[in-house]
Amino acid sequence: MTRLILIRHGQSRANLERRFAGIYDAPLTELGERQAALSAAYVAENYKVSRVYASDLKRAYFTGKAVADACGVEIFADERLRELSSGAWEGMLFEDIVKKYPEEFGVFMNDPGASRATDGESVAELSVRVMAALGEIAERHEGETVVIATHATTIRAAQSMITFGDLAHMKELKWVSNASVSVMKYENGKFEFELISYDDHLAGLITKLPDAIE
Repeated sequence: MTRLILIRHGQSRANLERRFAGIYDAPLTELGERQAALSAAYVAENYKVSRVYASDLKRAYFTGKAVADACGVEIFADERLRELSSGAWEGMLFEDIVKKYPEEFGVFMNDPGASRATDGESVAELSVRVMAALGEIAERHEGETVVIATHATTIRAAQSMITFGDLAHMKELKWVSNASVSVMKYENGKFEFELISYDDHLAGLITKLPDAIE
């Protein structure tokens, strides 16, 4: 049995400014760095990790690097673990996206599995690349525990695919919090979630996505 630990990045500058980051490469805030350190300590204390993989975007990579350093293992970047490539929405304030692209963003808010960012990637396309990456990593590290540092939409899409087998139910799932820990096992070619968005170790430092997209 292989175990994959999915960690959403700590609070980013885009999170703080209420921007839709997508692949806009916003760094972690000081709080985000503290969250990453706390999650790294939690994982190092509770799991024997053999490798860390991360989205190559700064906010996820440096969250993953904190875990890799705490566990004394290597980290590898994988572009397939990136957040949704969000086209015209990149770096925009949520309130401005709502005004300028109300129809497209409305679909993202109300039925994300069926949505496509304006001039960007669809969540279905994101799901294909993310699930391919997770499957390859799980097969490569049979019997091991591996950390995946990634993003909110990638985790939510993976949760929907693994739990329901489609993206139609994605709208029923909540966004995971910053630096939260989600754990799934991989056995006989199948994934199963054991834990979703665990963040008790962050105590009073928990942050979530803004109400605009909750």
